[in-house]
Amino acid sequence: MVASPDNNAADGRTVKNKRPIDEWLPITSSRNGQNGGYSAFHNVTAMVGAGVLGLPYAMSELGWGPGVTVMVVSWVITLYTLWQMVECKKCPGMLAGTCIDDHKLAVSNVFGNKLGLWIVVPQQLVVEVGIDIVYMVTGGKSFQKSIVLVCKDNCKDIKLTYYIMIFASVHFVLSHLPNFNAISGVSLVAAIMSLSYCTIAWGASIVLGVQPDVEYEYRAENTGEGIFNFFSGLGEVAFAYAGHNVVLEIQATIPSTPEKPSKGPMWKGVLVAYIIVALCYFPVAIIGYWIFGNSVSNNILISLEKPTWLIVLANAFVVITLLGAYQLYAIPVFDMLETYLVRKLKFKPTWYLRFMTRNLYVAFTMFVGIIFPFLWGLLGFLGGFAFAPTTYFLPCIMWLSIYKPKRWGLSWTSNWICIIVGVMLTVLAPIGGLRTIIIQAKDYNFFYWDSLSGSLAFGKKG
Repeated sequence: MVASPDNNAADGRTVKNKRPIDEWLPITSSRNGQNGGYSAFHNVTAMVGAGVLGLPYAMSELGWGPGVTVMVVSWVITLYTLWQMVECKKCPGMLAGTCIDDHKLAVSNVFGNKLGLWIVVPQQLVVEVGIDIVYMVTGGKSFQKSIVLVCKDNCKDIKLTYYIMIFASVHFVLSHLPNFNAISGVSLVAAIMSLSYCTIAWGASIVLGVQPDVEYEYRAENTGEGIFNFFSGLGEVAFAYAGHNVVLEIQATIPSTPEKPSKGPMWKGVLVAYIIVALCYFPVAIIGYWIFGNSVSNNILISLEKPTWLIVLANAFVVITLLGAYQLYAIPVFDMLETYLVRKLKFKPTWYLRFMTRNLYVAFTMFVGIIFPFLWGLLGFLGGFAFAPTTYFLPCIMWLSIYKPKRWGLSWTSNWICIIVGVMLTVLAPIGGLRTIIIQAKDYNFFYWDSLSGSLAFGKKG
């Protein structure tokens, strides 16, 4: 089904009346991103987040051969599918003047408005909200790690709950930046911080040297546990290769004309971003596993204790990165919520509507992060269940539907290989992630009364 340039006219508003609304909504109001550099740092911030710090742990679950293979294959496939999405910004068969600004329109253009929305909206919400919840937990844990390293035994022990709340308090402010252009400065700093803490992670590991008792055998106690861990490791790698869910929204902020389409600067930015991704991911994963073996923590910075000042700095960089990354994934959610409220429920596009919507969203992700901080199980589960479809095979299905390449030709074969790999990830990875969540939840108290503080608390007692 072909998208119409007037596909929002169903709400009864004229084009003249819609224009102020389009200028108010987050995605359609951002049309002055200038070049590939703008695209590059947004994409780096979207991709290099919490997942990279856990890649050495994923390697310990996968082993040397499978781990390196999965990392390389994932890098190649996700770069290919990202190229497909950039090319689909303006697809064959679409009416003149129509462009795809987000995943909803992209999928609807292929599967039709009703089926397309049922396919993409729930899945996109799971991805973007899930990432923001994970970033809430990771931001709080990194902040906590910095404070603990600085204080050593001289500070009062503070629960993770409060660190997550402090991290969330910044987002109650940043979330009121209206669109992608407004957070460009935050995103640029976050991208620089990403490269910085990744360099610290593998550089400090090399300085520390291979541990005397290092082992590279699988950490599982039996074959069954090893299989579940392997599945979880697949999901953790898939989670690390995020970014596809916001690529069309980022591209929508770059001006596009028939003479100078946005896919040119966008693709240049994606290539630069993916080179940076490779420089971050592969050294951290391989060197981290080489140094610590199967004793590596699920966050490489936790395994590293010295030099203290450098690890504190790295954790601070992680917090800054996640401040920007959270906003990149939150803005498409804001756009969906605000579009629904204004176009469907006929609310007026006012500052207090935005104030309420965005504060409630930040509060929701903070609350879920506090009561459900099973970070590593979430990475494996979301990586397979939510990320693999968007990242590995949904763009390929769209490509086959739109361009209809010759059967058994290079394009047809390549796309089907990606689809098969992606479906396998989607089926297998959540199994391992769900098992990890169940194991972690066994010793967890969602709510209990803390007699020392005289208040309701979350998490493990003591």
